Amino acid sequence: MRRISAIDLFCGVGGLTHGLRLSGINVTAGVDIDKTCEFAYSQNNQGAAFIAKDLKNLSSDELAEMYPNDTIKILAGCAPCQPFSALNIAGKKGNTSELDERWSLLGEFGTKIEELQPDIVSMENVPQLTKHKIYHEFVSLLKKNGYFVEAKIVNCADYGVPQRRKRLVLLASKHGKISLIPATHIGTHVSIKDIIAELPTIEHGEICETDVLHAAPKLSPINEKRIIASKQGGTWKSWDDDLKLDCHKKLTGESYIDSYGRMSWNLPAPTLTTKCTGIGNGRFGHPEQNRTISLREAALLQSFPKDYLFIPKDTQKIPFTQISRHIGNAVPVLLGKVIGESIIKHLNELHNEPKI
Repeated sequence: MRRISAIDLFCGVGGLTHGLRLSGINVTAGVDIDKTCEFAYSQNNQGAAFIAKDLKNLSSDELAEMYPNDTIKILAGCAPCQPFSALNIAGKKGNTSELDERWSLLGEFGTKIEELQPDIVSMENVPQLTKHKIYHEFVSLLKKNGYFVEAKIVNCADYGVPQRRKRLVLLASKHGKISLIPATHIGTHVSIKDIIAELPTIEHGEICETDVLHAAPKLSPINEKRIIASKQGGTWKSWDDDLKLDCHKKLTGESYIDSYGRMSWNLPAPTLTTKCTGIGNGRFGHPEQNRTISLREAALLQSFPKDYLFIPKDTQKIPFTQISRHIGNAVPVLLGKVIGESIIKHLNELHNEPKI
């Protein structure tokens, strides 16, 4: 039986790659235009090459050379999802999607599939993608090229990720019907407390002595008052009027009920975004401590291992914006592992046990 190998397109800091590797799949390379992702990807996924290139400028022949000879080939990827998110679509107020060329990256992914003809394709993205023509064109291309396709929207919390993150997962195979393995945590979601309660207590603006990533950004005096006034699982509605923003006092303020909120210990986290350490960007307040979640806490809630390196250990100035973006953009590691296990199960059923 041939070995299995994968290439991860739009790999970021390696959430999907790491998950696939945990499932037993060999990932030979990750491709991403953002060179700031290289340190984290390479440090935590040694043996997988980081290719800092725009996919549009990478030929299918170059990709083909990244697979070892005579392997079952997997091509996986999560095209940048911001153009498809509900928040971004609402912000465009009717503007055409062609204004954002990132929309075209899913089409480029399809082109590479058509030229490479990998055995297995995996694609993960936001659920809103299914509402757009480019997604249906992508599925049609797969079927035209002989792939069996299954796509479903899953809550990552149902697979052990400590986060209520709904994602579209598509699997396609040249070899027969393929599907995601059944959910493993229905009714038994992993809570925030299960994951971050034992981390050392820190103040806002402080860096933990034993873990440079366990650091929370400094709050302004008014935002410190707001987080102190916030109740676990509550909203800004419990604040005194002098703490409320002007937007909160308007009817439209009801749309931003989670901003400045604290998380709840006994629930999974809300969906982490690229601004997951910003107090005004969602329910990203620590359940008890008067700060937002730290970068390490955000990474753990995305199911990255505790020792996953995002920056060198001797870093003096923490690039909060960059690392928050890296973490928020990532495929949760445990979801990547589930995708890998689903692929292996599919191949086992077809060909007995493949050699990993």
